[in-house]
Amino acid sequence: MPNQVVLHSDNGSPMKGAIMLATLQVLGVAPSFRRHAVSNDYPYSESLFKTIKYRPTYPNKAFEDLLAARQWVGMFVQWYSHEHRHSAIRFVTPAQHYEGIDVSLLEKRGVAYEAAKQQRPERWSGATRNWQPALVMHLNPDQHIQDEQKKGDLEHKIAA
Repeated sequence: MPNQVVLHSDNGSPMKGAIMLATLQVLGVAPSFRRHAVSNDYPYSESLFKTIKYRPTYPNKAFEDLLAARQWVGMFVQWYSHEHRHSAIRFVTPAQHYEGIDVSLLEKRGVAYEAAKQQRPERWSGATRNWQPALVMHLNPDQHIQDEQKKGDLEHKIAA
């Protein structure tokens, strides 16, 4: 059925070019563009696409068939959720954060870092990394949220 599939993209010229638009029309794909001057209409998908594209296992040619694509995506999701440590959640995996395992892991890291700092203080110019569990996560936080996060990190440094 025409226009059942929608391709979301930015307003870049390659995506708005006549050849691309004609190809989408032939394929029955409806184009959808983010709003002008709004860079974060699709922040989660854009962030995920970047993570996918920079994986060493990202395929350099088309998949042989739908099953091969599904298998690759399944392996990627497994890695992303259970192996990839995310900086926004203090370098734990999403699965560890979701299951609540991150609290004990981060506490152990904090102890290890403080011990390392005590043993070799000359290697440290200030406080260790903030290993408090991330309670709120935002991909593109508003300015007031960024200010609160910086304030929390600063308070951690002062307390250390």
